[in-house]
Amino acid sequence: MELLLNDTAKPNTVADDIVVTLKYTLTVDGEIVDSADDSDPIEFLQGAGEVISGLEAGIHGLKVGESRKITIKPADGYGEIDKEAYVTIPRDEFPSEIPLEVGIEIDVRDEDDEVMTATIAEVTNTTVTLDFNHPLAGKTLHFDVTVLELRTPTAEELEHGHVHSADWEEYEFDDDDFEDDEDDEDED
Repeated sequence: MELLLNDTAKPNTVADDIVVTLKYTLTVDGEIVDSADDSDPIEFLQGAGEVISGLEAGIHGLKVGESRKITIKPADGYGEIDKEAYVTIPRDEFPSEIPLEVGIEIDVRDEDDEVMTATIAEVTNTTVTLDFNHPLAGKTLHFDVTVLELRTPTAEELEHGHVHSADWEEYEFDDDDFEDDEDDEDED
C-alpha cells in the first residue's frame, strides 16, 4: 500500500525535527552583515544545531509566512570573545604573498593539518597576532526573519542531523559518472 501525503500533512509551526526554510537579514552594530532572501533562503533542521541556538529559540512556534525580529546576545550566538583564542607568531613565519593587514582573514593549518580561519588582529615589526574567535563573537545579533516553508524531514535527514540538498537527492547516478581507476592505469 502506498501512502500519499497531502498539504494538510505538512507541519504548521516551527518545532524540533522540522525542516525550516527561512529568509533573514542579520544586522550587527547597525550594519547588515548577512542575508538570505526569497530566491536563496536557508534551509535547516530545527533543533539539530545547524544554526545558532538563539535563532532556533527565536523562531520556535512561528508559522509559515510569519515574521519576527530577534535580538540574540553573544552567549546564544557566537559566544563571548575568548582572550585565549589570540596567538602571536613571529612575522617572518608568514609567506611574503600574505598581506599582513589588520582585519584580513587567513586560513592556517594546525598541528593536525586541519584548516582554521583566523583574523589578523595586530601587526608589529616582529610579530603578527591572530584572532581565532568567530568574527561575530562578542556581538549582539539582530535578525529579521520570515518563515517561508516547513516540512517533515526524511528519515535520512533525521538520522544524519541535517538537511540534504534537493539538488543532490534528485540527481541520479549511473556507471558513467564514476571513473574506473583500473582502466586509467591500463591506458598508461
